[in-house]
Amino acid sequence: MRILSVALVLASQMAAAACPALLDYKVPGLMGGEINLCQYADRPVLVVNTASHCGFTPQFTQLESLYKQYGPRGLVVVGFPSNDFFQELDKPAEIGQFCQANYGVTFPMASKGHVRGSDAQPFFKALIAATDDAPSWNFHKYLILPGASKVVSIATRTKPDASEVVDAFLPYLQPPAAAAQP
Repeated sequence: MRILSVALVLASQMAAAACPALLDYKVPGLMGGEINLCQYADRPVLVVNTASHCGFTPQFTQLESLYKQYGPRGLVVVGFPSNDFFQELDKPAEIGQFCQANYGVTFPMASKGHVRGSDAQPFFKALIAATDDAPSWNFHKYLILPGASKVVSIATRTKPDASEVVDAFLPYLQPPAAAAQP
């Protein structure tokens, strides 16, 4: 029994050590619970600061499409609502309802917080430090490659499904399932 206990402790320490510092965050979820970013350490993660009332809000459509198309192969999309640019709803339930009703969002959404400046969430401070690029508007994106081996900052105006975004994460996805034989 003692050997099993030691083995479990060692396994949990090894798992914790496998989490890159950039993803070693647990953030509150928009509708409760928390999002443990470590669980995505071996996958490409597209992080987006979002807002409900922005000219770029329709990018939710492309984000959801990417999540549905490539999520089964490993892509993770995580939205981070922010009112840093004065275009986000007040209450988490309003944000969640807006995203679901208007864009069918099913990807993980963190609770509303700051994404730039001295009040930025620690995770965003780490993204900014890794890229030397802070969001200058809503729908700024960061692509974190597996193991946090590289972080790419993607401007607001670049659509989430633009070829330069998809081409950057595609090599890190699992191969598509073999076509079913009749």
